Amino acid sequence: MSPIAIVSKEVVITKNTVLTAVIAKKDPLLDALATAIAVGWHAVNSSIYTTETLGRHNEEYGDGCSTDEGPIGNFEAFSSTEMSKIQFASDSTNSQPTRIFPNGASPAVVHSTRSAARSSGLSEKHGTGDVDVEDGDENDPKLYRESDIKHKQVFRGWVLFWLAYQSTGVIYGDIGTSPLYVFSSTFSSSPSYDDLLGALSLIIWTLTLIVTIKYVFIVLRADDEGEGGTFAIFSLLSRYANILQRDPKEASMIKMERYLSSDIGASGRTIRNGIENSRFAKALLKLLGVLGVALIMADGVLTPAQSVLGAIQGVTVVNPNVSTNAVIGISCAILVLLFMIQPLGVSKLASSFAPIVIVWLSFLAGFGIYNLVHHDHSVLKAFSPHFAGDYLVRNGTDGWRSLGGILLCFTGVEALFADLGAFSMSAIQLSWLCFTFPCLLLGYIGQAAYISDDPAAYSSPFFNTVPPGCLYPGLIIAVLAAIVASQAIITSTFQLLTQIMKLSYFPQIKTVHTSKTFHGQVYVPVANWLLMIGTVIVTAVYNNTTRLGNAYGVCVILVTFITTCMVAIVAVIIWRLNIFLVLFVWLVFALLDGVYLSSVLTKVSEGAWFTLALAFVLSSIFILWRFGKEQQWQAEAEDRFQPSHLVTEGGNGLLYLSPAFGGNEVSSIKGFGVFFDKVGDMTPTVFIQFLSKFAACPEIMILLHLRPISRPSVPPEERYTVTRTSISNCFRFIIRHGYTDEVITGDLSTLILEEIRNFIIRDANRTRDSRSPLVKENGNAGSPASPLTSALASSDRNDETSNTNADITNQVASRLRQVQEAYEKQVVYIMGKEQMHIRAKTKLFRRIVLNCFLWIRENSRSKMANMKIPTDQLVEVGFVKEV
Repeated sequence: MSPIAIVSKEVVITKNTVLTAVIAKKDPLLDALATAIAVGWHAVNSSIYTTETLGRHNEEYGDGCSTDEGPIGNFEAFSSTEMSKIQFASDSTNSQPTRIFPNGASPAVVHSTRSAARSSGLSEKHGTGDVDVEDGDENDPKLYRESDIKHKQVFRGWVLFWLAYQSTGVIYGDIGTSPLYVFSSTFSSSPSYDDLLGALSLIIWTLTLIVTIKYVFIVLRADDEGEGGTFAIFSLLSRYANILQRDPKEASMIKMERYLSSDIGASGRTIRNGIENSRFAKALLKLLGVLGVALIMADGVLTPAQSVLGAIQGVTVVNPNVSTNAVIGISCAILVLLFMIQPLGVSKLASSFAPIVIVWLSFLAGFGIYNLVHHDHSVLKAFSPHFAGDYLVRNGTDGWRSLGGILLCFTGVEALFADLGAFSMSAIQLSWLCFTFPCLLLGYIGQAAYISDDPAAYSSPFFNTVPPGCLYPGLIIAVLAAIVASQAIITSTFQLLTQIMKLSYFPQIKTVHTSKTFHGQVYVPVANWLLMIGTVIVTAVYNNTTRLGNAYGVCVILVTFITTCMVAIVAVIIWRLNIFLVLFVWLVFALLDGVYLSSVLTKVSEGAWFTLALAFVLSSIFILWRFGKEQQWQAEAEDRFQPSHLVTEGGNGLLYLSPAFGGNEVSSIKGFGVFFDKVGDMTPTVFIQFLSKFAACPEIMILLHLRPISRPSVPPEERYTVTRTSISNCFRFIIRHGYTDEVITGDLSTLILEEIRNFIIRDANRTRDSRSPLVKENGNAGSPASPLTSALASSDRNDETSNTNADITNQVASRLRQVQEAYEKQVVYIMGKEQMHIRAKTKLFRRIVLNCFLWIRENSRSKMANMKIPTDQLVEVGFVKEV
């Protein structure tokens, strides 16, 4: 189907009803009809949000279009022959989301307006966070708040300088220790002066173009609410274009910002629509995002081995008798120690490592200046790009192959972007431009100046070029800096894992936030220990930096090339830059990346195959998990409906299951039942399973949802939200919590009771306040009355108000007594345990993939014991879904 890009009317009506009008602008008659319908419905429902009122929200799903993944927004797409249609749908009579089949088109779900109101910022705060809504209003936007959504942290002043200081200790250890081995990896024999000058020119301009201009000035701006890396770019694109199906649990926590078609240029709109309507394009973007993560994680295995080995091999300069086995053993011991201190957290490690990196970079700059003064300062001519081009032309194939060694000068740049979430763009720009970049340039230039006088010094470019008397201090600081160099890629691995877990490309494993000030700094224990094992094995197998460099460079340049392509799409769709400007910049950097990539691919057989194989395995795991999760969401979709579709209340006050669930009477169980709800809206699956299987429910029912917020702690006044549902004596209770808040405690039931009691009292007070003005208004209506009539009317009004207040007081007392008695009888926590089975007659390959997913799921899901709920109060309801 070809989607519609221009829609003249869209009217969304709440109270569990969705009215959709899709009309081509060229048909004024139908336009007028849609307006008339909207006005008529407004008179009945008195709750309308137009496209203008909702602002950009409906752009979350598209300009009234659908894609191959299903619906996009509150109305469905039509082909050009189906444009003039008005559709009505209601979710009040079906247990499933309403589906519409326009002239044989594939089914499309008509979405509720809940997310629309939420994204429009229609959130309010009442008292301690309780929200009172009309019975049955499950689309209430106040269940969600703007503060629920993650926002980028912004730092200024001394905090920014402190963060820049910390970033120096983590980010630049990798790229900062490259001078240990770049020249030795580039040349296989003593270089001539011209070759040395050409290599230095390539290093200078590579650091300038790829690191400074591309990454520091351009790529760092393509962050997803402060997060960096290729997967963050993919996540950013998914918020501005409909390219990703989201986990229902996470959908409410995502800020969608898709531009209106009128706000984006023709080229950007064409590219966006092309991606949204192409399965291949969406799959390719997903693959690139996942591959970028996998390649960096493969780097995470190689980088520590490369940097530590490079430093320890420097010991052979002082004592050539040190054996290779000794070098490997020392390197492995240092690596184990490094991973053992990771639980201390990024902030503490960065603050401790920063002095080491600062001293190391200062040594590079100081040694460089010394060598320029005492050796061949004519190498400064290398700032001219002419020498870089002359080097490649003169050496031909050999010069092209040597680029595999040159690219080691910017290894770590991919970690610079991936670590963005742990620091900030301003901090990284400040530390790179004001300190790291100048020090690296001076270091490389100084080494070249020395090698120009002593070409044999290329074999160990740092240790052979240190000034007299500085060898041992240089060796010590080099070893320490090399240890620190590994921190950049380790930190980025933790950051990337949290990103892919958020978009359901990896199981939810334990993640520890290590700072209350910098919210993006995390530690993932399982990943840490697996990295340690992999790194030690690689160090033992690859036993020298040259062989590791061959394996290492492929990952780096592939990630930079993927980043170049994805940022170009961001520039067109999100930054809305001119397409020709974007193409020109993309072409420059793509050619630069491509030249390096083509060179390093020749080393696949020399060791690079390992990293590519490792990245392939990791990518396969990510994609497999995502495929399994999508099948799980599809199986669970039938449970996405309102409580009113499950239970109805009879005239006698008794509850009955709806006809779709058998229509049986629901008996009452004495006590207070707390049902855990993993989504926070609609009807929890465990609640559906419990009521439909037992045809019974507790006297008081609580649908408890724990909503994690991306900050250390949530203030008490913002923490709790209570709403009624359409089922009597059933409340929805949401607890917002930060990553340092303890939620499941021994007094959880007492907390729930107290909040429910407060809610009932506030609800009664609001009801009393709302009725009093109505009585007064009714009494004052009509023509002027005599004093006697007025006195009698006033007396009647006072009596009526007193009676009303008395009735409300009695009702509140009765409800509070009912809640208290149910609580005192028993409190039961009811959790669901979902088992998944593969459907019969499933094809062999699909069955294998799903079996792998189910095995990972079973071995990675959180255990009930971790919830710290008293076992004598816990009931587990098992149910099966087919995938």
